[in-house]
Amino acid sequence: MVRTYLLAIILAMSANLLIAQTGTVCKPENLSCEHLTSPLGVDTPTPRLSWMIDDSRLGAAQTAYQLIVGTDSMAVVNGQGNTWDSKKKNSDAILVTYAGKELNPFTRYYWKVNVWDKDGQLAQSDVTAFETGMMGMKNWQGAWIGDQRGIDYKPAPYFRKTFDTKKTVKSARAYIAVAGLYELYINGEKIGNHRLDPMYTRFDRRTLYVTYDVTKQLQQGKNAIGVLLGNGWYNHQSIGVWDFDKAPWRNRPTFCMDLRITYTDGSVEVIPTERDWKTSSGAVVFNSIYTAEHYDARLEQKGWNTPSFDDSQWRGVGYRGAPSQNIFSQQMQPIRNVETIPAKTIKQLNDSTYIFDLQRNIAGVTKIKVSGEEGTVVRIKHGERLYENGHIDMSNIDVYHRPKDDKDPFQTDILTLSGNGEDEFMAKFNYKGFRYVEVTSSKPVKLDINSITGYFMHSDVAPVGEIKTSNQLVNKLWWATNNAYLSNLMGFPTDCPQREKNGWTGDGHFAIETALYNFDGITIYEKWLADHRDEQQPNGVLPDIIPTGGWGYGTENGLDWTSTIAIIPWEVYMFYGDSKLLADCYENIKRYVNYVDRTSPDGLTSWGRGDWVPVKSRSSKELTSSIYYYVDATILAKAAKLFGKQDDYVHYTALAEKIKNAVNAKYLNRETGIYASGTQTELSVPLQWGVVPEELKIKVAQNLAKKVEEAGFHLDVGVLGAKAILNALSENGQAETAYKVAAQDTYPSWGWWIANGATTLLENWDLKAERDISDNHMMFGEIGGWFFKGLGGIKPDPEQPGFKHIILRPNFVEGLTQSETKHRSPYGMIVSQWERKKKNITYNIEIPANSSATLYLPEDIKGEQVIKLEAGKHSLKLSRK
Repeated sequence: MVRTYLLAIILAMSANLLIAQTGTVCKPENLSCEHLTSPLGVDTPTPRLSWMIDDSRLGAAQTAYQLIVGTDSMAVVNGQGNTWDSKKKNSDAILVTYAGKELNPFTRYYWKVNVWDKDGQLAQSDVTAFETGMMGMKNWQGAWIGDQRGIDYKPAPYFRKTFDTKKTVKSARAYIAVAGLYELYINGEKIGNHRLDPMYTRFDRRTLYVTYDVTKQLQQGKNAIGVLLGNGWYNHQSIGVWDFDKAPWRNRPTFCMDLRITYTDGSVEVIPTERDWKTSSGAVVFNSIYTAEHYDARLEQKGWNTPSFDDSQWRGVGYRGAPSQNIFSQQMQPIRNVETIPAKTIKQLNDSTYIFDLQRNIAGVTKIKVSGEEGTVVRIKHGERLYENGHIDMSNIDVYHRPKDDKDPFQTDILTLSGNGEDEFMAKFNYKGFRYVEVTSSKPVKLDINSITGYFMHSDVAPVGEIKTSNQLVNKLWWATNNAYLSNLMGFPTDCPQREKNGWTGDGHFAIETALYNFDGITIYEKWLADHRDEQQPNGVLPDIIPTGGWGYGTENGLDWTSTIAIIPWEVYMFYGDSKLLADCYENIKRYVNYVDRTSPDGLTSWGRGDWVPVKSRSSKELTSSIYYYVDATILAKAAKLFGKQDDYVHYTALAEKIKNAVNAKYLNRETGIYASGTQTELSVPLQWGVVPEELKIKVAQNLAKKVEEAGFHLDVGVLGAKAILNALSENGQAETAYKVAAQDTYPSWGWWIANGATTLLENWDLKAERDISDNHMMFGEIGGWFFKGLGGIKPDPEQPGFKHIILRPNFVEGLTQSETKHRSPYGMIVSQWERKKKNITYNIEIPANSSATLYLPEDIKGEQVIKLEAGKHSLKLSRK
């Protein structure tokens, strides 16, 4: 095989020219604290600091680092840190836990990193900052207050408070903790662009607060704070089968807030929530996170959040008990209106009914602009499907709603017009899953294509992955998978954005690799696994929706679903090289595995839901549940080794081996290489999770490939098989078969959905199924991660996680002439790009600075099969045998 580095040499010459012009070859960049950029309100006493190296030279590496942290920004610029100076550490680490002086609350810390490159040359980062928050309950001065109404009172409470600033403001921070949802205003201006804050938690065990820099919003003299509260998941007034309305924490929304002002003379003043605040109802007459929002524009109190507003008719507030004794900073990517999606078509069905089509299924809200007579009632219904007569069909998504009457219609905002010109409305405390919008009015109104605008709402996680191939179906499928994933990321991963909005554990871990290959989502998963820890029973059992108001501790909340407690922390460790989440969950994983060990002493268990929504074949639940038990025990053993817990390592390694042996003894026919009855799921799940004996992997994979070929390269799996089948094939010599399945466009397949116009993933392979028929679901979402593994071959190395060392196993499949896979790892961008012309392949690779890779070529490629690659760009000319 000829190895060509011509491209690398040209690039190196270009880099040297740049160096000569700029005098720099290496630069630390992307500095983060707790995986966020310049965060406010950091509560952890030992935050994680991380960075990336920008250095395009071949073999670029960091040989040492020095962290400098201090409260004086100019001193830090000059290399002096009064809080921490790590001194020069001969290390290539790019993720370091703070180990300086004790951090104080309400303090801004500046920091930078010095690195030494492969030649021992010093390079300095720019200075960035993080700011601590409350750092404990003791530092709050505000009281929890409410409007003294009952839990069934429908109108949302508005609160206001005026105060004077008589000195010059240097800085101001608002710290607001809410049980429910909120919008915060200062002097009439909405603070921040977050939606649905704070994130949903088990409110009676952990409540989140958010920090804002409000320096610019304050003015000399009189100021006004306004707070509007929504119900969210805290006071669920709508009724569904999930018992949201029976949550043990349920109560009228309440909040606690400290506005902390630092003046230029160094003095500090805190404006807290107290009984001197005032409250009233207003235009938000009903709000439900599950169904919709009702807004009566006639009841708007113009300027209610400004200093000049007359609040003489407003009522007094009352004290409330804190919802929990654990009020902690919300350190995660917020939900935002990330993308604006105008309506693409409008159809008028009659003088009071219009249908708008976004031509794309999303999660989010709509904004309507409409004029009409005072008191005209406008209903804005959101759905995924249409009846033949053109009206919205809600039957696939409203099946679990149990309304008492017709006053709370599903996914239908209700706007009552003011009669004062154009009214504008967008739900504040709700989101929906939809493509179509049906607007009906009690009296005729005139609408046009610009009257409705859609907003795609989700946790605003940065994209870090990209797939481009010569097959447009593959490209569209990757895009649709990401649309479904984002539609179901609302501070925690959900199953669907309409019918349930539940944090189904299985859906969460089935899609975890898709999530992490495509998006920088670590903060979301750290939050969700904290929810797991909050929900876990003392015996180790977890519910299968998290958070939950009590539903989910049934008989099937077992290993194939609730293995999130082990799988997600492990995958986060693999993708980020950050073991904190795994350490935080270690004892919880242990309790979980120990519970199963007590209840299933022979190593086999049928505790679980099984291969949910299969095409037709049914697979052994004991087989699949026992394999997930093995997965959890294996992860626990590896974590024990990582954390130096030798006794645990020995014990759980032996337990994992016991489970594997029990599975193979009962279900594996060693002569035929068939597990159980030989369904696609029963063959692929043991292969995916490493249960198959090494000497039988090829035979089992061949049997799976034959099974798939007999089905015309179609799927016959449910969620467990969908997670496993492509990996099981491509990682065991059957990449061509895996690709044929992934690129299939007839029923049943992922591509069948795309061929029928889907812009997200569906809940059922059968487009005409009568149940489990959400059109925006994530439980079959593994395919979005498989593209990175099965085509580009980009994989983390468990021995050097976080892509410190990259495993490259590309597959140059016959069905493609071109494939480009990109993933921005903690070290930088990884690129695996190939183009095939008959037997000749050009393979271009990019390895980020401070990283390395081992390339494993397919057996049908001539020449050397295993190639070590250093950081930089490489171009290889390959040919098939």
